Amino acid sequence: MFQLLFALCLIWGFNFVVMKTANEYFSPELFVTLRFILGASILFAYASIRKLHLPKREFWIWIAITGALQISIGAAIVQTCFKYLSAGLVSVLNYTMPLWVIILARIFLGEPLTKKKIIGIVTSILGVAILMNVDISGDIFGVFLAILGAIVWAASNVITKKKLAKCDPTALTTWQMIFGAIFLAVYTFGFVENHVDWSFIGIACLAYNGIIASALAFFLWIYILEHMEAGKASISVLGVPVVGVIGGVLILGEPFTISMAIGMLMVLSGIVLVQHS
Repeated sequence: MFQLLFALCLIWGFNFVVMKTANEYFSPELFVTLRFILGASILFAYASIRKLHLPKREFWIWIAITGALQISIGAAIVQTCFKYLSAGLVSVLNYTMPLWVIILARIFLGEPLTKKKIIGIVTSILGVAILMNVDISGDIFGVFLAILGAIVWAASNVITKKKLAKCDPTALTTWQMIFGAIFLAVYTFGFVENHVDWSFIGIACLAYNGIIASALAFFLWIYILEHMEAGKASISVLGVPVVGVIGGVLILGEPFTISMAIGMLMVLSGIVLVQHS
């Protein structure tokens, strides 16, 4: 099982390098739209072949809302961040999501804030503060944008936990992606001036994102959750931003300083504390 988790971390972590590269060939909105149209098509075909039941009527509005948050808004924000920040930094900031889940769950679900959670949140926020004050070879606006993307992702997860806990995970993710792709398509093709370079690398980036990082990785994640404790699996995927950082340095030649290392380590340490509390 840990081999599958390792593979998943490699897939999702390397995807930050791929998404950063994709901005050279697509406008961010167009790339995200095409990525999820491709991923949603694969998931829908799988659901049709397996003849999976449609979600119950009371779930549809919440599936649409979470699809809009997580896919349409959240993914578009993250893809835009690559215009301002390194792939490694975006990956770490994106994975602050568990911190915002804890805070939002306290506000909207009444979940308790333990001392361990508070220490974890403070540690990670201090780590983010360090990242904001180092030479990030980018724009501070990108840092706030990446954090906003993590908050949107967290909001979607809190809604899912409160309103969609009894929904089949395969059907849930499939229809979230379908709704998200539809909303993205309406916005992208109706209101955005897009550019695209259908080169080999551009097509490869799209294929990797849609087929491997979206569809295949989803099947891996569902299989892992079915055969492993959710808490352990959640902690293990913190390897994703680590792969993102290493990939950005080795493949894209991104800078990596001692200050950045300290900030990233504090962020990830805080998240581990939160998820172990």
